[in-house]
Amino acid sequence: MLAKLTAKNQLTLPKAATAAVGPVEYFDVATRDGVIVLTPVRIQRADAVRAKLAELNLSEADIAAAVSWSRSRVAEPPSRYGVDAAKPTPRKSAKRKL
Repeated sequence: MLAKLTAKNQLTLPKAATAAVGPVEYFDVATRDGVIVLTPVRIQRADAVRAKLAELNLSEADIAAAVSWSRSRVAEPPSRYGVDAAKPTPRKSAKRKL
């Protein structure tokens, strides 16, 4: 099977090749001795998050404390100009009278 690389570095994989690996949206790309190797990756987002939390040694209590801290700091940002940020003042027209 042949696949052509476009000027934008895009490659369309032959249908027979993708059918052989099943429904996959992402591929891990590696090079080995001048050969490009595509490995199908099935992303499981929740598992990836759990793995990262385990890697960082974070407990449920750590996460709850971080969320609580974050929510306690949410407030309307102070206005830079002393005006209500929710109600912006209308701007004057940029047109000049001649």
